[in-house]
Amino acid sequence: MSTRPSDPGSTRNPSHVVAPWLAVLAIIILSVNLRPGASSLGPVLEELRSALGMGGATAGVVTALPGLCFGAFGLLAVGLARRIGLTAGIVLSIVALILGLSLRVLTGSVGLFLVLTALALAGMAVCNVLVPAWIKLHSRDGGVLLMTFYGAGLTLGGALGSLLAAPIGDASSYGWRAALGVWGVVALIALLPWVPMLGGERRSRRGLSRARPTQVGRLVASPTAVALMLLFGIQSMNAYVQFGWLPQIYRDAGLSAVHAGALVALLTSLGIVGGLVMPTVIDRSDNLGPWLVTMGALSVSGYLGLLLAPATLPWLWAVLLGLAGFAFPTTIALITARTRDAQVTARLSGFVQPVGYIMAAIGPMVVGMIYGATGGWTIVLSLLMASGVALALIGLRVARPVFVDDELVDRPQS
Repeated sequence: MSTRPSDPGSTRNPSHVVAPWLAVLAIIILSVNLRPGASSLGPVLEELRSALGMGGATAGVVTALPGLCFGAFGLLAVGLARRIGLTAGIVLSIVALILGLSLRVLTGSVGLFLVLTALALAGMAVCNVLVPAWIKLHSRDGGVLLMTFYGAGLTLGGALGSLLAAPIGDASSYGWRAALGVWGVVALIALLPWVPMLGGERRSRRGLSRARPTQVGRLVASPTAVALMLLFGIQSMNAYVQFGWLPQIYRDAGLSAVHAGALVALLTSLGIVGGLVMPTVIDRSDNLGPWLVTMGALSVSGYLGLLLAPATLPWLWAVLLGLAGFAFPTTIALITARTRDAQVTARLSGFVQPVGYIMAAIGPMVVGMIYGATGGWTIVLSLLMASGVALALIGLRVARPVFVDDELVDRPQS
């Protein structure tokens, strides 16, 4: 039995025809490029701080910047798409991503490094919001296949950023600059398949901005939308704490930078499996509750292991946290699975992700302050265990098979 109720009112007619192979290629390449710019920072954070004279408080801002930018710039994404179109918004964002990642490694200024990092993250943020809506608009199966590739690609990119940062830095005379700058070059590839689709969207004179208006109320009136936002905020907070601080937890336990980076890559790579599996699970399962409760329990277990014996079985704690990270592709896939209309998908994505990321941005900053004040990880890991409990409880509400569209029927237009 499927958790997706029947949706005869679904509007998935694209504004122009996109060849299936081109859509798959574009989504895969782009998704792989939407996380390395953030996940590659953690393994070389110590070297970056030393080179730029960056203090502990500023380092905390760096680790929090992905969440802050994903939240702030994500709020602008739907408005941008209505003005210039979904595909054009994505293309413009990829250009910002390329420029930010390429130019930030050329500066010796902490301030300019932060500005250019924010530019790159702004590009990622807009793509985060617009890609699920683009998938909904151009899919015949409600987005199951493309969301599978998208979710897996996001986690693959995050894993590659963590895995390759320290080895690239060690192998190059440019050190951390090479470790971070390589992703600006790789991002150029992501632009290629989107350019021909941009022309098609312009010729069609249609898109999200000209699609029929969807009479839905404020998303805060939807219990499912609010629960998705909270779930996304919790799992994103955990993800960006892990990207930014888990390498340091392992290094403080006596592991090398390369070993710590490899463990974080192991953790994030397990999300590839989640990205490949969870969209189909959502589509076919009649009860997601056990899945989400298990993810919460795995999160608590992984952090407990890091608290009690971080260097004894470091790979086990990484595996447990990686399996708990299935919550990320689950939440991303639910954005399309719990909506009918592409405009509702865009608005839900523009609500769930920015607000969730703003919540998530608090996590790395608080971790930095607690670590700086205590010099240890006991309080941090205890709070992260509590977040695993919250993930399980909120997940039970998200597990209910309903459409956000239906929860907003007959409510006032926002």
